[in-house]
Amino acid sequence: MPGAHILVNALERAGAEVIFGIPGGAILPAYDPLYDAEGVRHILVRHEQGAGHAAEGYAMASGRVGVCMATSGPGATNLVTPLADAHMDSVPIVAITGQVGSGSIGTDAFQEADIRGITMPITKHNFLVHRPEDIAQAVAEAFHIASTGRPGPVLVDITKDALVAEGEFIWPETIDIPGYKPTRRPHRRQVREAAREICEATRPVFYLGGGVIKADAVDEIQGLVEQTQIPVVTTLMARGAYPDSSDLHMGMPGMHGTVAAVGALQRADLLIALGTRFDDRVTGKLDTFAPNARVIHADVDPAEISKNRNAEVPIVGDCREVITALREHLDEVDTSRWDPWRRTLATMKAKFPTSWEAWEDGSLSPQYVIKRIGELSGPDAWFASGVGQHQMWCAHFLPHEKPRWMNSGGLGTMGYCVPAAMGAKVAQPDAIVWGIDGDGCFQMTNQELVTCALEGIPVKIAVINNESLGMVRQWQTLFYEGRYSNTNLQSTRIPDFPKLAEAMGCVGLRATHIDEVDAVIEQALAIDDRPVVVEFVVHKDAMVWPMVAAGTSNDDIQVAKDMAPEWEEEEL
Repeated sequence: MPGAHILVNALERAGAEVIFGIPGGAILPAYDPLYDAEGVRHILVRHEQGAGHAAEGYAMASGRVGVCMATSGPGATNLVTPLADAHMDSVPIVAITGQVGSGSIGTDAFQEADIRGITMPITKHNFLVHRPEDIAQAVAEAFHIASTGRPGPVLVDITKDALVAEGEFIWPETIDIPGYKPTRRPHRRQVREAAREICEATRPVFYLGGGVIKADAVDEIQGLVEQTQIPVVTTLMARGAYPDSSDLHMGMPGMHGTVAAVGALQRADLLIALGTRFDDRVTGKLDTFAPNARVIHADVDPAEISKNRNAEVPIVGDCREVITALREHLDEVDTSRWDPWRRTLATMKAKFPTSWEAWEDGSLSPQYVIKRIGELSGPDAWFASGVGQHQMWCAHFLPHEKPRWMNSGGLGTMGYCVPAAMGAKVAQPDAIVWGIDGDGCFQMTNQELVTCALEGIPVKIAVINNESLGMVRQWQTLFYEGRYSNTNLQSTRIPDFPKLAEAMGCVGLRATHIDEVDAVIEQALAIDDRPVVVEFVVHKDAMVWPMVAAGTSNDDIQVAKDMAPEWEEEEL
């Protein structure tokens, strides 16, 4: 059969149910068999970046591999940002791209780009396929690589002549890739050593990263925490891995983390780091991070262990396997030894809660808006956010009782929200799916609302409009003497977001006063046949607190401008 038919059959055999993409010259042969395909749904997006982020949202909300498709040249290069995003946040997606004919490669042919070379640093692996009989093998391996070990993006670039020529469909019964054997089961000796360290510690903390969710280990970690009664912090990518409502949960650590979470890490004598990578946004100035703590570091990716912080007990393995093994070795642990430590952190948590200011002019506080969206939508709703201030407010004020939140953590991609929410809604059609975006981020990829309207994907988008590039403006306030160079979007004037929403086939709503907030949220929740966009006009001077300035120690955390926590002597 033609290579294009091999490709579509291979995608179906690999389990792809949805493809987000846009046709073009080099990939066009593949779109002909897609026309008749019954096992896979193609969703025509308005921009390739939207296709990539939608595949990410689909993957995160479904637990499956997300798939996107684009043509050669600019179509493929428009996927670079979502591929880099998925690579940083360990999201399993497969990108299929068309390439110019084999004989034209290297000639600067029309719409030629070396997408394999361009994306090699930002994909887990990638393929360039020249022959139709190699297509099925490449697709099978791509799905396997994307979804096993540390998840990530894989690119399959296929030349146009390979899509047109005929070859035999050969689906591999097993996948055996030399050199690729991810370690799932941890070494027993290392687990025993970790258990010993835990039993001897006086101030231990579970430091949970996104790998816990990727490993589908939420139930296991909740069981381990209940078993040991050790305090917990969850990073930006791990929000919901352990419920916020628990007394043992100190919140999110890092640059905009809670005082209790930052304080817990800084004062710990043992960090039990699971599925996390000690990134700079958590550690602050690295040589001052958790200065008195020994480290147990478990990760499925051996390259992450001791990359930034040396681990006294390194454990390579799948998080669920590691946690299960730890539970067996900690079956008779004496949890009372940590009573003083828990009391210290409980005092810190009660003394420095996350909160916000009410504005004298009656302007909306964005934190209140986000909190009410979460409360009215319930803990089973799914949320996606853009990047910036609203992202941090989402981290603090949404109801993180379950892993139901998607955001761009490592790359910090503005424009992530709308297409990611679209992909999540495709994966969870019966669930409430909100995208909570800033006015800056929203204006980058809102064209995908047209896709949502035409494809019957009724997402709900909240635009937190502070008329600014808010996080950059916050830095200008704090570090550039209020010189607001090119951060004023004037977006309460242009565009008119409700009218823009209506023009794209959505329902457009707006709230400017606290008395209107609940009503518009409930109105949005009641609409399920079309996408809804709700603009919340909020005060432009609202800031994200607490904050650790970039490059400084976490000990320098501030709860407001020029206001540091006053630590009690027993907390130090």
